[in-house]
Amino acid sequence: MGDIFDVIADGTRRDILQLLRERGDAGEDGTSVSQIVAELGVSQPTVSKHLKVLREAELVSVREEGQHRYYTLSPKPLDAVDDWLMPFLIDDFDAVSSTLPESAAHAADSIGRAAAAAKHALENAFRKIPGR
Repeated sequence: MGDIFDVIADGTRRDILQLLRERGDAGEDGTSVSQIVAELGVSQPTVSKHLKVLREAELVSVREEGQHRYYTLSPKPLDAVDDWLMPFLIDDFDAVSSTLPESAAHAADSIGRAAAAAKHALENAFRKIPGR
């Protein structure tokens, strides 16, 4: 797997990840290459090239049905990005992280991730309400 920062540095790959995240949040069980091409307005060879990089970085998984391939987001590798960014988002990260026992730090991390996921789900739900 290449450096995760190199993988997500490309705008088209970020667009693909965003699309897969949105479709996954909407309950869809995978997105085909042709759907990605139509949605992003990028050529099929370009989408395929970027999906290969995303697969190698384990950011997407693929399910094959006959001649069709359906892609879903696998966000676990993005934890490395999250871990790197966290010190920049908390004013006194070192003081906070050094005062917690390891089990408490792990629990706080899990709760924080769950809260962020819930916030994201609510924001998506509100965006889908007509007239908002």
